[in-house]
Amino acid sequence: MHPMLKPALRRAWRGRNTVQFGVTPAHAVTLGPVDIATGSFLELLDGTRGLPLLYEEARALDLSERHVDLLLSRLTDAGLLDDPRSAAPDTDALRRRAEVMDRQRPDVASLSIVHPEPGGGLRRMAARRAMRVQVRGAGRVGASIASLLSGAGVGEVEVLDGGRAELWDVAPAGLPPASVGERRDVAARRLVRRSAPGPAPRSAGAGARFDGGAGQPGLSLVVVAPRDGLAVYAPLPDTAAPWIASGTPHLYAGVIEATGVVGPLVLPGGTGCAGCLELHRTDRDSQWPRMLAQWRSGRRGAGPACDLGLATAVAGLAAAHALAFLDGDLPASTGARWEAALPLLDWRSERIGPHADCSCGGTESAREPTRSCRTPAKGDRASGSFPAQDTMAG
Repeated sequence: MHPMLKPALRRAWRGRNTVQFGVTPAHAVTLGPVDIATGSFLELLDGTRGLPLLYEEARALDLSERHVDLLLSRLTDAGLLDDPRSAAPDTDALRRRAEVMDRQRPDVASLSIVHPEPGGGLRRMAARRAMRVQVRGAGRVGASIASLLSGAGVGEVEVLDGGRAELWDVAPAGLPPASVGERRDVAARRLVRRSAPGPAPRSAGAGARFDGGAGQPGLSLVVVAPRDGLAVYAPLPDTAAPWIASGTPHLYAGVIEATGVVGPLVLPGGTGCAGCLELHRTDRDSQWPRMLAQWRSGRRGAGPACDLGLATAVAGLAAAHALAFLDGDLPASTGARWEAALPLLDWRSERIGPHADCSCGGTESAREPTRSCRTPAKGDRASGSFPAQDTMAG
């Protein structure tokens, strides 16, 4: 191991003998009391020295090996240490690709904060490259989500849509002006390739865990982002039936009438689905099915009311939630919907629980979803400052 203090966390002295790692309350941790010798030793934890050399440097500072071991243990428990040389076949393959690593360096740094174990950021970035995500929709929102997921290191991103790209499909993070008139799926595939940090690994999709339905095995996630925002605000349960049957997680995202929507992220059998959403709305409003039938069958205008700034914000939020799920966490859209309307953009959430009359099986699960690989919780870590009596003085 070559211990390195996580460079993504800024360090500052809170006083003469206390060091704070991190700026924001969500990730900040304090260490103290710290004497001058220990503070000097912290500067040596830059990933260039193995333990034998660190012990030798510590002795020059009159610090014992036991003190070094205790310090490293506490820094590891607090999620402050990284190991830039952590060895594994997938991480080694990623590390050898210097250009890809340079592109992904900010992403790996972010993952190193969220996942505190040494080498956790690099391992999760390598794991993304073996995943396969399907984005259904190539409008302003869907194409932007696809490009973001590809740029964030997801190994295989498929985009499904019909027709040809129109001028109103163009977006800075999505389809370029040159794609107008092309088939949307062809233009989206080119966008995904251009956004990727490098060629997809040969094993992309091999590590996926779910049957994507419709002859598409191995999907890690489906992102439902159709150009018609009504299909996100009031999704058809029949469309999601293959994903429910195969256990494929799916996330809704889109814009309808200047209102952005992200969620729910549906975990089949564990959270509310599109059918549950429709049943809950019918419980609250008996006229909802009548109006919904008219909206679905009525004529639509040539272009949607999809503000570019709002569409980009929705795409960014949806991509972040999708990546959090792929990395092993449960984002706030799990079993919930987030909405924001122009002009105030006040994001609000609504829980969407399983409905007793829905056939998805969600009500059979009495416990909350537990698909998470991160312990302790971030709030526990943030409040877990080193107590004053645990001195780090030499």
